[in-house]
Amino acid sequence: MAAMVVKRSVRSFCRMYVLSSPSPVATQLSQQVQKCAYSSSSTKHPFQGNGEGSSPTGHLTMTSSSNQLSTADIKKIPDAEVRKSVFISQSNDVFTNLALEDWIYRNFDLTNHHILMLWINKPSVVIGRHQNPFSETNVSALARNGIELARRNSGGGAVYHDPGNLNCTFFMPRARYDRKYNLTLLTRALYREYGINAELSARDDIVLLGKKISGTAAKLGQPNAYHHCTLLVNSNKLHLGASLAKDNVEITSKATASIPSPIKNLVDVNRTVNIQQLLSAIGYEFLRTPATQLTDGGRELLMKQRGFQLINPTDKWFPGITELRENFASWEWRFGKTPNFSVQKTIQLKSAGAGAHEMKVKVDVEKALIKEISLILPNHEPIPVVSDMVGRMYNEDCFHGIAEALRGANTENMQQAMGL
Repeated sequence: MAAMVVKRSVRSFCRMYVLSSPSPVATQLSQQVQKCAYSSSSTKHPFQGNGEGSSPTGHLTMTSSSNQLSTADIKKIPDAEVRKSVFISQSNDVFTNLALEDWIYRNFDLTNHHILMLWINKPSVVIGRHQNPFSETNVSALARNGIELARRNSGGGAVYHDPGNLNCTFFMPRARYDRKYNLTLLTRALYREYGINAELSARDDIVLLGKKISGTAAKLGQPNAYHHCTLLVNSNKLHLGASLAKDNVEITSKATASIPSPIKNLVDVNRTVNIQQLLSAIGYEFLRTPATQLTDGGRELLMKQRGFQLINPTDKWFPGITELRENFASWEWRFGKTPNFSVQKTIQLKSAGAGAHEMKVKVDVEKALIKEISLILPNHEPIPVVSDMVGRMYNEDCFHGIAEALRGANTENMQQAMGL
């Protein structure tokens, strides 16, 4: 009980800044941090720039001088000189949030400033930078169900997002990158707020009672890095499973493959958990924890931080973010970046006099465009198929259309052509 009193007392001193008109999502989130004082030591708008080298959000952007510090120099900076901010995106569009993430990574000077971005998306499937979307999900089915397919800029596997899933992105200099620090901070927030004992797996996933509640990936560049992860709160597990279900075909690909794991929602073990309260709890845990040490700085450290900031990701505050979003939403990025692969499916070629002949339809795909179609029979060389589908964009519906067309072709003529 004493711990709860201390926690609420500490929260009442945290600053919160609001950017632009809050969306309905932002309004709900702000209710969770309404005890924060809307204060600033300056009469400026809290997101106003501070002159040369600063961003429209009032935070320093990278300059040549900030890039001159070596890894060793950055590691020597004491935690007392590092400030923290919690950015809460008001957008629930997956491409906008990926663009915001990329904008911060590209532009912010994180030498003395660490950022935690918290964001929630509408239903979508997000794959890793080096993945094949057709190996991870059924792209045609996603389109029919109105679920976006996005490719992020980091590695890792495919994940499903919806309003019951909280996304967390930790930004820091590459020299201070520490994945276990970030994940442990999340488990501390879960325990402090709800008494939930989550653990880290050997693969740096967060697990609860042996099941995965969080996936993780990172982008390590110079001078900046970020580490992002998901937290399953009350995600729709039926939709999750259906959205990550693959087409029943044989795919040969060198792309990074996801490793399926049993999952659990936080509400499965504590029905009081909700997204807004959890978001607030994680933000406070981040602000009260020093930059590199997993100790509790309490009220004193909270008073020194930049606090919660509701972010509206627009060009006004993040110049060029619209172009970044367009790139993330483009066909060229989502599908054109797919590593080359081939798809095969067995079909039966029937004949009234000769019985059934089994063969495989094979489609070779390059940059998500159909490169070649062929038929494969036992003990035969592949037989090329001439089709106007070559050069067109690949998807599952297209492949099955090709297979059905070949299955329904004139059997006698096909057998003669194949020497059957």
